[in-house]
Amino acid sequence: MSESKKEKSQETYKTWSLKWWWHEWIQPLLWAFVLALIIRAFIIQAFKIPTGSMRHTLLEGDRILVNKFGYCGRFEIRIPFIEKTILSFPMITFREPERGDIIVFRYPVDGERDFVKRLAAFGGEVISIKDGHLFVDGKIVTEPDIFQKFYYYNRPDWAYGKPGQQIVVPEGQFFVLGDNSAESSDSRNWGFVPRENLIGKAMCIYFPFKRLGGVR
Repeated sequence: MSESKKEKSQETYKTWSLKWWWHEWIQPLLWAFVLALIIRAFIIQAFKIPTGSMRHTLLEGDRILVNKFGYCGRFEIRIPFIEKTILSFPMITFREPERGDIIVFRYPVDGERDFVKRLAAFGGEVISIKDGHLFVDGKIVTEPDIFQKFYYYNRPDWAYGKPGQQIVVPEGQFFVLGDNSAESSDSRNWGFVPRENLIGKAMCIYFPFKRLGGVR
């Protein structure tokens, strides 16, 4: 074998060696995967709206970005696509949610499912629904004014939605409602959301493109 062919053969071997694949492809992809997990765990996560419980603010099929930074009560890593939690533990927060925020949280009845609702009341507050209006501590909620845009239904067959019922929200928990009250299973039905179940605050719709924009 000529010297030039030998050198070419050695160069081809080097190009397609495991070391080459590691430096050129495997290592960068691993770092990208780790970075994506960190961003997803601490900063931003994408979610798809599965039902019409938040119509017309969020529609079925909308894909939203959720801000988790300083807001989420847990560090959590899930396997992409199947959304199986593989690591989860409590985390210190430094930014508290506000009334009227659209929040994403782990469903208290089934921690493997995520729900999206509007935060209506905090621990220690007394909440009631009368004539379609939301009352907190005996006063109709007017701030933020988004609560004036929806009609809230009483549900005699639900534990926390009966007419004339006054509900004390336990400390460290939230009372949440769907904007499409007639079609929403929310705190009126299954109760309260523990603070540690909070995942983040909905920021914007990123798909479909015709609905691109922030959520209020």
